[in-house]
Order: sequence, then C-alpha cells, then structure tokens
Amino acid sequence: MVAAPAALAQEVIEVPMKTSLWQIALSGGYVMIPLAALSILAVMLILVYLVTLRRGAVATSRYMQTAEALIRKKDYLGLLAISNRHNEAVARIVQRTLDFMTKNPRATLAEAREIAQAEGTRLAGALNQQITYLADIGTIAPMLGLFGTVLGMIKSFTAVASDIAASRPMLLAHGVSEALVTTAAGLLVGIPAMAAYSFFRGRVQARISDLEAATTQLIALLGVGSSDRRE
Repeated sequence: MVAAPAALAQEVIEVPMKTSLWQIALSGGYVMIPLAALSILAVMLILVYLVTLRRGAVATSRYMQTAEALIRKKDYLGLLAISNRHNEAVARIVQRTLDFMTKNPRATLAEAREIAQAEGTRLAGALNQQITYLADIGTIAPMLGLFGTVLGMIKSFTAVASDIAASRPMLLAHGVSEALVTTAAGLLVGIPAMAAYSFFRGRVQARISDLEAATTQLIALLGVGSSDRRE
C-alpha cells in the first residue's frame, strides 16, 4: 500500500514543465517591448535595402544606352528630358550637370565636372547614411538587453533581501530569468543587425563604384560634345 503513493509521487515529479517561446518572451519584462520593435524595424530595413540597393537603382543599361546616343547626337534637351523621367542616381547627376550647363553657358568643363562630383558625393553619402540605421539597431539592442539584465539582477537581490522566506526562491528565479532572457533577446536582435549592416556596406560600396564609372563615362562624352560644339 505504501508503494502506490510513492510511485504516484515519482510520476508527478518526473512530469516536465513545458514553456512556450511566448512565455519566455513575457518573462523578459517590459524591456522586451522595445527589443521587439527594433527587431521588426531591422527586418523591414533589410527588406527595403534588398530592393533599393540594387544596381538598377544606380544605373541601368537602358538609360546608359539612351544617354550615350543622345549625347552623340548633341541632343542635350532630349537628354535632360530623359534624365528627368528616370530615377537612377546617374540620371540625377546628369540632370544636375545639364541644369548647371544650361544656366551657365560660359561654364568650363572642369566646373561641370565639379558639379557632377558634388552631386555624386551627396548621393554616395545618402547611400551610406541609409545602412547606418542597421548599425544603430545592432548597437542599441544589446544595450537594451544589458539594461534588462540589470533590472533582473536588481529584482533578484531584492528577493534575497526579502523577509518572506517562502516567496524568496520564486522571486529570485524570476529575476534571474528576466536577466537572462533580455540578454539573449538583445544579442538575438543585435547580431543579425550587425551582420546585415556588414553585408549591405559591401553592397553600397559596389553601388558607389558603379555610380562613379557610369558618371565618368557620361561626363566624358558630354565634355567631348561640348568641345565639338564650341569649336
């Protein structure tokens, strides 16, 4: 008769407690809310950069072929109209350069190149500025995780100093759990964000190189056409 209650107690002890991922996230406390927001923002930025940081956003073969044909024909008004209709970065540089040359007929080729270089530098800076948001997320997320860790440890030490001995182990476990969960969540958001930043940084450098090559090619053709026109 004694073996039955003992076996029943053993079965009760051996039953594992299942904890869902949602329950683990809730145990992290209020710090998990900004971490969740940062994770959603990081995913959205990655998807946007996958679409916008492609070679077609800098220069397309269709625009380059059309622009070269118009420059050889010395149809600068047509080139300006085509550049206004295209959203490529090189089209914006050509548009700014042609606007300057139209408003300043006596401007030299060196001055036109300076305008093109200044616009190209501005666009390159804008590309670099975009991806820094991922680096910011990669820096802020672990700091938030560390903040949650500090809050959890404070709760744990408060539980140790508590006068109620019965609830002390539960409060201590809750504080340690919150500290560990927020640390893991901060790293889980920060590490992929920094990895994505490193990936897109290389892509931005490639796009800047494509922009420089396309701009140099068109500005050189514009310089030849302007020299022929002046002669």
